[in-house]
Amino acid sequence: QVHLVESGGGLVQPGRSLRLSCASSGFPFSQYDMSWYWQAPGKERELVARIFAFGGDTNYADSVKGRFTIFRDNTKNTVYLQMNSLKPEDTAVYYCNARLRDTSFTYWGQGTQVTVSS
Repeated sequence: QVHLVESGGGLVQPGRSLRLSCASSGFPFSQYDMSWYWQAPGKERELVARIFAFGGDTNYADSVKGRFTIFRDNTKNTVYLQMNSLKPEDTAVYYCNARLRDTSFTYWGQGTQVTVSS
């Protein structure tokens, strides 16, 4: 059975940092592209960052480039999102996603709330 469990969210002041984690099981983690998405109230879910299965290439939404870093540890079946210089507009529920490229296999975590506020 597939599980993706996010952790690390919470309330943080603007300018501070958080690290999200997504622990995965039930599928061959190293073969999957891993992503973080966010969804703010009243808005659609959007891609924040992605790290590919082979080679470790990454891409980011323009709004987080230079502030967020996605990385993975295939020995721990975990993907991370390091978020620095957080802004109030980063407030959202963050979801972990696993995708086997060129297939319909995709899995989602339950989400973790990040709130950036003073």
